[in-house]
Amino acid sequence: MSIVALLFPDFSLIFLGFLLKRGMRWGDDFWPGVDRLVYFILFPALLFYSTARTPFDFHATGNLLLVSLAACCGGITLGWLAKTLFQSQPMIFESGVQTAFRFNSYIGLAVASRLAGEQGTALMALIIGFAVPLCNMAAVHALVHNNGGLLRELAKNPLLLATAAGTLCNLAGVMLPDVLSATLARLSNASIALGLIAVGAGLRLSGLHASKGIAAYFIGVKLLAVPALAFGLGSWLRLPPLQLQMAVMFCALPTASSAYVLASRLGGNGSFVAFLISVGTMLSALSLPLWLSLVH
Repeated sequence: MSIVALLFPDFSLIFLGFLLKRGMRWGDDFWPGVDRLVYFILFPALLFYSTARTPFDFHATGNLLLVSLAACCGGITLGWLAKTLFQSQPMIFESGVQTAFRFNSYIGLAVASRLAGEQGTALMALIIGFAVPLCNMAAVHALVHNNGGLLRELAKNPLLLATAAGTLCNLAGVMLPDVLSATLARLSNASIALGLIAVGAGLRLSGLHASKGIAAYFIGVKLLAVPALAFGLGSWLRLPPLQLQMAVMFCALPTASSAYVLASRLGGNGSFVAFLISVGTMLSALSLPLWLSLVH
């Protein structure tokens, strides 16, 4: 019950976004504008601020990164296995496979902050910083089959750029001026709440007209198989309790809302991806507390 109470504020913001999108007539451009604000400005500010000011101790966090990235690779492998297991319509697999391993950073950082304050946020930001390029490369590769397109998409990704810039500043010992730090802190605080509201506004329960088997498979991989891999590997490597908690929680996160944007922009089946994201997000309200209780 304590874990459910811990997660309630974050999922209530998602529900608030769902209600606002359907109850308020703010125009067709309002919510896409919110998405762009969060994705291109607020959330990159959070990632840059977190990675630039958090001391990197790879000796202490090396196994944490190993577990998290290995579980992501497991999700990518299981996701691609669907290509041989299921017969699907064109662009169903290519669009949906990313939902087996991509993650919603907004939810991850919000829950990490509530679980363990700045220490939890720093660990989650570290995982995200290394997982963003891995998962984005795998997602883009499924939709773009030439290296030029893959590299171009990665070079334009604001989350990857912000994380790389923050890491470089950190490793170079650059101290952020107080005025800049205060500004980035304000933007970071706004990113979590607005990002969760935007997640709720993007929930869609239409778009599944066929391929129910592969849809269930992708959701099962993301919410069950990937965190199980993290839990097994983390327990075997004897991660410290907080690191094990962060690794399992990261792997149990639902798919990022930006997966829909990527699929739509690169000619995929956007409505199918939107359905997978929405169902996965709602089911994660049940599965995430269970995983957290297992490693609490």
